[in-house]
Amino acid sequence: GAESGATLGGAIALAIGIGLQNFPEGIAVALPLRGEGASRLKSFWYGQLSAIVEPVAAVAGAAAVIVFQPLLPYALSFAAGAMIYVVVEELIPESHQHNHEDIATSGALLGFMVMMVMDVALG
Repeated sequence: GAESGATLGGAIALAIGIGLQNFPEGIAVALPLRGEGASRLKSFWYGQLSAIVEPVAAVAGAAAVIVFQPLLPYALSFAAGAMIYVVVEELIPESHQHNHEDIATSGALLGFMVMMVMDVALG
């Protein structure tokens, strides 16, 4: 079953990964709002509110994993492909606008290296 692969170490690694992912997610919400003229406080709170749906979605996702476990590899493959598509199609070209190519590319490479180090270190 799904519980056979669950360990405390895996849970800790997942919690760390979710926590680290929340920082750029909040920034990705707040910075465009700030750029459009929203106040610092409003931008900050909208960035925080973007994470409120996560606990509800986590419960729904856990229930779905239990029910649809045989389809899980296919669903995860589709989700990974969708994320890669969005990065390649939307985020990378947008990050290279306004003469920010070097920092955008460096940030992408640094993020990839951090991801790989975490994958190896946390197994």
